[in-house]
Amino acid sequence: MTQFDFGDVWLVGAGPGDPDLLTRKAERLIREATVVFYDALVGEGVLALIPPHVRMEAVGKRSGRHSKDQASIDRLIVEAALSGDKVVRLKGGDPAIFARANEELQACRAEGIRVSICPGITAASAAAADLGVSLTLRGLARKLVFITAHSKNGATLDLDWKSLADQDATLAVYMGKAAAPTVSRKLIEAGLPVDTPVALVENASLGNGTRIVTRLDLLGLTANAALTDKPAIILIGHALGESATSSFCGPPQRLAEGTPAFRCFPEHR
Repeated sequence: MTQFDFGDVWLVGAGPGDPDLLTRKAERLIREATVVFYDALVGEGVLALIPPHVRMEAVGKRSGRHSKDQASIDRLIVEAALSGDKVVRLKGGDPAIFARANEELQACRAEGIRVSICPGITAASAAAADLGVSLTLRGLARKLVFITAHSKNGATLDLDWKSLADQDATLAVYMGKAAAPTVSRKLIEAGLPVDTPVALVENASLGNGTRIVTRLDLLGLTANAALTDKPAIILIGHALGESATSSFCGPPQRLAEGTPAFRCFPEHR
C-alpha cells in the first residue's frame, strides 16, 4: 500500500463519472486527504465520497468557462502541500491523458514536493463499455489513437490528418464537439472513407448518457444536433461498426434535417 504523508500530492484519476469505476486506491487517497482540488468534470457521485471534514476546492476548467487558470491551480496545490496538507488533485478520467498533469507535476517537483499519479479510467474506455464494443479488433483495428480536438480560441486545429486517417486504427477524439465538422472534413480529405463508422458518447458511464452511432460524413451535423454541453467523446473507426448498432440501438431516427443517425438511449440497470 502506498504511503500518503502530510505534504504529499497525489494526482488522482476520478474516471468518467460513475463512482463504481474508481480504483480502490483512488478511493483510499480521497478518504485520506485533508484537501481535494477537483475539476468540473469530476462526477457528483465521486465528490460524494469525499469525507465531510476534507476541505474541497473547485478549480474546474470547462470549455469557455475557466474558474482558475493553470498557474493559479499549480500555486494552490504547492501552497497546500508546503503548509502540510495531504493534497489530492482530483481529475476527470485519467490524469495522464489531456489533463494538464505535467504542469502540476513540474510545479510540485520544483518545490521539492513528493508528487505521484493514481491512474483512472479514461473516457474512451468508458464510452466503449457503454457501446458494448471493443476499441481494437484483430485484423481490422490494430491501433488506438487518442487526440484532443481542443485548441486555443481562433487557432487552427493543427494535426497530422494523413496519419490519423488510418483505416487500421480507432481514433478517440476528446473535447471534440466544437471541432466535429473540421475533424470530419479533414479526415475525409486525408482519405478516410465517408462511411467510416462514428460513435458519439455523452456522459459516458452515467445513466443519463447519450450514445449515437453515425458515419464520418455526418459527424458534424450529428454532433451539432444531438450533443449538449455535457462531456462527450467521439470514436471513429471500423471497430465501431455493426456490433455497436446491433447491440443496443433501435431503428434510426432523424436528429436534424438531413442527418440520419442511430439515437441510442441508456439501458436501465
